[in-house]
Amino acid sequence: MTSTQRPQGGNTSPTRLAPKDWWQRVKNHPLAKMGPGLITGVADDDPSGIATYSQAGAQFGLNMLWTMPLCFPLMSAVQLMCAQIGRVTGKGLAANIKMAFPPVVLRAVVTLLLIANTLNIAADVAAMGEVGELVTGFNRHVMTLVFVVVTLGLQIFVPYHRYVHFLKWLTLSLLAYAAVLFTVHVPWGQVALRTMWPQFTLNATSAAVIVGVFGTTISPYLFFWQASEEVEDMHRKQGVPLLRSDANMARAELRRISWDTWSGMFYSDLSAYFIILATAVTLHASGITDITTAAQAANALRPLAGSFAFLLFTLGLLGVGLIGVPVLAGSGAYAAAETMNWNEGLERGVAKERGFYGVITVSVLLGLAIQYSPISPMKALFWSAVINGVVAVPLLAVITLLISKPAVMGLYTGHRWLVRLGWVTTVVMGVAACCMLLPG
Repeated sequence: MTSTQRPQGGNTSPTRLAPKDWWQRVKNHPLAKMGPGLITGVADDDPSGIATYSQAGAQFGLNMLWTMPLCFPLMSAVQLMCAQIGRVTGKGLAANIKMAFPPVVLRAVVTLLLIANTLNIAADVAAMGEVGELVTGFNRHVMTLVFVVVTLGLQIFVPYHRYVHFLKWLTLSLLAYAAVLFTVHVPWGQVALRTMWPQFTLNATSAAVIVGVFGTTISPYLFFWQASEEVEDMHRKQGVPLLRSDANMARAELRRISWDTWSGMFYSDLSAYFIILATAVTLHASGITDITTAAQAANALRPLAGSFAFLLFTLGLLGVGLIGVPVLAGSGAYAAAETMNWNEGLERGVAKERGFYGVITVSVLLGLAIQYSPISPMKALFWSAVINGVVAVPLLAVITLLISKPAVMGLYTGHRWLVRLGWVTTVVMGVAACCMLLPG
């Protein structure tokens, strides 16, 4: 039948896809085929991260943009090391730490991770509830409960391979922050200058913001998540061997991991840059310099940049929140399960992995409970990032040592440039943490 002929029967309506065919298109879309790097990168810009970037832009204007170009190679190197550790060894980060270091090291790292993750979850769901109230008018505590039920329900009752496709589509929500810049005037010449040559006084206040930015960008929970998701992906593809035992596929797999990680981190880093820029040219330029929550930043945008910019900002926050909370809870569960020798994974269900899902449930419910306690989750939005910045320092040293060990990585120890970037990241994070002690 030629292109000009019509089907017999006179039916000229467009062909409708059956649900099964529609689902196949979703699964086969290039976005859905991207690996753990994309979700890890977007989870990096969770609501607590958005609040931290918003605070940096509101308080210091364009003078904190430089942090993002510096963070990009550092965060990419760390996540690449974690991904390679998971894929080469077939074990998560905690399991590898358990084999290579004394038990006290693992217990200390996992304990700090669980504390930081719970605070982060509390901060994230509170921000989502507050933004939900701004958008819908419903009470923020009701909206927080709704988001908690949705995220917890997905993790517990839906196999990860099913809802991960929708998480990947949610990553597009970060584009909202680039779109905000089309609604306001941006002095691009000044943006380029201040990105390369910032002007600010280094004191306790600016150091705290820098530590916050680095802490929310290079966060411990992301290390555990990406390593474990490489393992999950390997297990879902039945019969895929460890790279240590199959040199033929090692080159292609390591290239795939490298591309996936660098592209995911670039998307994350560029989005964070846009958040700082958007709040700098709107809030800071209008004299609004004290922003403690992402929802406050979104609400302050409305009279300055219009309702459309406000809507973009809030939708972006809700989208990344629905990714960030499962990643936070899941990373802690992977670490705890590997420490306690429990079954782990987001595929086999609660009946087979009660301890693993128990950690997820307790972490999220504790985060929810903080909403009704004297503890202010809004204040935790910024300071949880600062805590992560401090916690990350010893963990970064451990990761860099792990990828350098032939006993762990076999023939696939990290390249020299990767190991060097790992140590540079450790030093940078350590110096940033020490700067907090400077007098105001």
